[in-house]
Amino acid sequence: MRANFRMQRLFVESPLHAGARHEATKEQFNYLINVLRLEQGTSILIFNGRDGEWRAELSMPSRKHAILTAVEQTRPQPAPCDLVYLFAPLKVGRLDYLVQKAVEMGAGVLQPVMTQHVQGKIGSLDRVRANVIEAAEQCGVLGIPSVETPRKLEDLLAAWPQDRRIIFCDESNESQNPLPILQRITERHLALLIGPEGGFSEAERVLLHSLNFVTAIPLGPRILRADTAAVAAMAVLQASIGDWQ
Repeated sequence: MRANFRMQRLFVESPLHAGARHEATKEQFNYLINVLRLEQGTSILIFNGRDGEWRAELSMPSRKHAILTAVEQTRPQPAPCDLVYLFAPLKVGRLDYLVQKAVEMGAGVLQPVMTQHVQGKIGSLDRVRANVIEAAEQCGVLGIPSVETPRKLEDLLAAWPQDRRIIFCDESNESQNPLPILQRITERHLALLIGPEGGFSEAERVLLHSLNFVTAIPLGPRILRADTAAVAAMAVLQASIGDWQ
């Protein structure tokens, strides 16, 4: 069932069921009452990443408090997205964009990976998580991807589960079309690895090519920026062997 984009959506932490009441946080109160100027009795959609999406009615027991009462479920909670998204952090503005697009495109886990040529950093995991929630609110996603602590590429690969194939975008790949490579993959548990703005180092590329649970793919005849490559790779993966089918 697709999202209703005509109604305002809001992420809440509270458990959701018929009659459940959620008191808006200070930030939510300001957004609902002072920014959107919603009135008592207005219906909005709320979700918590666990209990599906619910239509809730707004009430204001006092001038400084707002309550959202769940009335009816509008969408059940879907199965969590299984795709693990591995990415080298970018500079702040482009990192925000990358995280938002990963949520929209169906990532279930966001794992920052520190590589030799990485130029950005994760200054605050809370900022990344807030970005995840905002993207979910805006694009109708009900599952909230987890955000993991950054790890060095070598450490991540050394402990990687063998039943989850990593697909990494290799700009040095001699071919241009990723589809024939992707269509030969039979595993259902997948991860997508996007390198930094400076690309993978030669040592990292050699290491990745040496592992039997890693597959390299090209992304066409043009060199893409890291954030563009992320969206392109997610799209081609989801369309060919992912959850778009």
